[in-house]
Amino acid sequence: MAAAVARTGVAALAGRVPWPSALAGALVTGYVTVFVLAMVHTSYDTWGALLILPALMAVGTPVLARIAAANPERDVFRLLMLAMALKLFCAFPRYLMAFVLYGGAADAKMYHQRGSRLAEYLDHTDLLSGTLQYDLGMKVAGTGFVVIITGVVYAITGPSLVGGFLVFSWLGFWGLLLFWRAVQIAFPEADSRRYAKLVFFLPSLLFWPSSIGKDAWMMFCLGLTTYGVAKLLERRFGAFACIALGSLGTAMVRPHVTALAGAGLMVAYVLRGRPHRVSALGPLRTVLTAVVLAVMALLMLQQVSSFFGTDGTGGDAVNQVLSETSRRTSQGNSVISAAAPEDPAPQFALNPARLPVAVVSVLFRPFPFEASNIQNLVQSVECFALLVMFIRAWPRLRRLPRLFVRRSYVAFATVYTLLFCWAFSTINNMGILSRERVQVLPLVLVLLVVPASAGARPGARRRRGPPLWRVAPGQWGLRPAPPEIHPVRSGGRGPDGVSPTQGGPPA
Repeated sequence: MAAAVARTGVAALAGRVPWPSALAGALVTGYVTVFVLAMVHTSYDTWGALLILPALMAVGTPVLARIAAANPERDVFRLLMLAMALKLFCAFPRYLMAFVLYGGAADAKMYHQRGSRLAEYLDHTDLLSGTLQYDLGMKVAGTGFVVIITGVVYAITGPSLVGGFLVFSWLGFWGLLLFWRAVQIAFPEADSRRYAKLVFFLPSLLFWPSSIGKDAWMMFCLGLTTYGVAKLLERRFGAFACIALGSLGTAMVRPHVTALAGAGLMVAYVLRGRPHRVSALGPLRTVLTAVVLAVMALLMLQQVSSFFGTDGTGGDAVNQVLSETSRRTSQGNSVISAAAPEDPAPQFALNPARLPVAVVSVLFRPFPFEASNIQNLVQSVECFALLVMFIRAWPRLRRLPRLFVRRSYVAFATVYTLLFCWAFSTINNMGILSRERVQVLPLVLVLLVVPASAGARPGARRRRGPPLWRVAPGQWGLRPAPPEIHPVRSGGRGPDGVSPTQGGPPA
């Protein structure tokens, strides 16, 4: 009898509690239970991620809410939250691939070990004294810089391996978000919602930049650079700060990619349209901007030369770098064309005729019949789907020559894509190529959202001032102001007592 009464009370209480609250309570209870069990049976390497995950979501949610509030499209907040949650979730299969499938034979293991030692040093050092003496055991540019980033992250979160994967995956998500914002700023007639679905949910962009390493950092910094390029092309405040910070971040890890982005920016800036109103200082600002970009380009070329250890930055140095890249990547189970270790590195010529083959090789390989393992087979499915999307988008792609001239952001995306495909076509390993390709995919996807309707003509005059989605939150539902009532000059009144000319100009 008592048990029946208790069941009746519980049922009545459950009937009063709304199901969203009941679901939230169940999720919180389950999460706390898993957290306690993980603390008992695992180390901080694992259970620390259960603290870092909600912290990252708590930091990112208000930012996404603010972005969504300033966007006129429906369900933007839900889409962005889903994208962030899915990106964080992909850190777990990326971790399993590195430490279960490959048994820890991944760069993330080295970054974790060295980053943990650096974090311990930072925890026991007085940073305000200014006497930092730590030997990385390698040069700072390249791998050493990622070790520094990992150490700084661990100094904040604690040395958690799975938590480190989550933080880097989170950084990669913000890079994708900046790519999306860049399209909205500099290419407003594009289908930004379609672009959001592509750039946030393409499997390669979800999976590869979700590990401790260079890929996630490059995705964030390239997104920041592209966001700055979009602001510069549209004459927005803060463009140079974004470009400088993003370029510095990429140059410290992969300066050759920074040089490719700089070349695309140069072409786009030359093709940038003139404003309708030119101030007296307009020509001076243009000259100063060109000088600053030229100086940045020279610094990047010098950094590339120093990074690869070449003499000069001419065609011979470029061929030397490409040949060495091909030789170093000609190993492993996913090699494209095997060569003996004692064979000399192949020579590559700066021949534009090889560009179409390079584009197909970098963007759409491996083909299904080239897959040598499960990973390559899965990657080939995505590459084939991307190829089908480009074939179906051919009517839109035929408008690219006109858009290249009239919409400078399209010129930036196109030049960067072509140069990237030409430079990275020397990679001789399908696995490495699949991972490196994520650095160009966000700009490749721009070509798939070219407007198809005649109403969004690329030759139409661009709207000046802030685009529609930049209107402050809370202004979308305002009713239009009533028309101003003008005094009646002549004539009688209509049946409703209002003059026919009232509220507008005379007919």
